[in-house]
Amino acid sequence: MPILENWQHWTSFLGQNVAQAEQAGISSKIIRQAAVKIGEYLAKNVDPKNEQERVLSDLWGVASENEKEAIANCVIRLVQNKNLQ
Repeated sequence: MPILENWQHWTSFLGQNVAQAEQAGISSKIIRQAAVKIGEYLAKNVDPKNEQERVLSDLWGVASENEKEAIANCVIRLVQNKNLQ
């Protein structure tokens, strides 16, 4: 997945998709649930391509379910904030 090879591209891509989901009226809860599912998929199927992804992968690997939700929520907030800049 070329989009995963660059942290800036990845966060920009996520930010655009979160913004589109919000504009479509998808609730924050559903967006968070989707983020957790994406995190699970990436953790199981994709080798981290950069230092930032490695940190997220390592954190994800030791996190409880509640902590995974918190990580996903933080990533959402990060990309929302980047999208506003």
